[in-house]
Amino acid sequence: MAVDGRLSRSLSLRQVTEADEDLLRRVYASTRAAELSLAGWDEPTMQAFVRQQFDAQQAWYQRANPDGIRQVILVGGQAAGRLYLDERPAETRIVDIAVLPEFQGQGAGSTLLATILDHAARRGASVSLHVEGHNPALGWYLRRGFTVEEDQGAYLLLRWRGPAHGPVPAP
Repeated sequence: MAVDGRLSRSLSLRQVTEADEDLLRRVYASTRAAELSLAGWDEPTMQAFVRQQFDAQQAWYQRANPDGIRQVILVGGQAAGRLYLDERPAETRIVDIAVLPEFQGQGAGSTLLATILDHAARRGASVSLHVEGHNPALGWYLRRGFTVEEDQGAYLLLRWRGPAHGPVPAP
């Protein structure tokens, strides 16, 4: 599902380009900020760690999802996050969805998720993703109809099975 163009008056997506690397690294760093604040590292050490971890994550995503869809989330025309999807015959895998802190709480994530779920429902597919058990987003996904399919240790595999199991949640 290549979600292109405008999703709402202020929300849109575009394909990731090479010029987006700094943005994508910043988005990644924002997802690790709370954890990194506990490390007690100086700024250069923290930046080196983020760079190394970001590079490893990007390489893994490319190997695991070579045909994946990689998009930049735009809010009011400003780069606000990233959305990586892997469309499979009976499933849409949300590989990564992250919004920068300054854009959180404005409905972008909810609108994107509702769009993904609606698209999956129309094609009779489920939607899956992995989330860490301590991630506050876990409750957000559960409230939107996802269920825990498998506890994989550090991560939980969540799945949304479509309107047969409840309506597509509104943003």
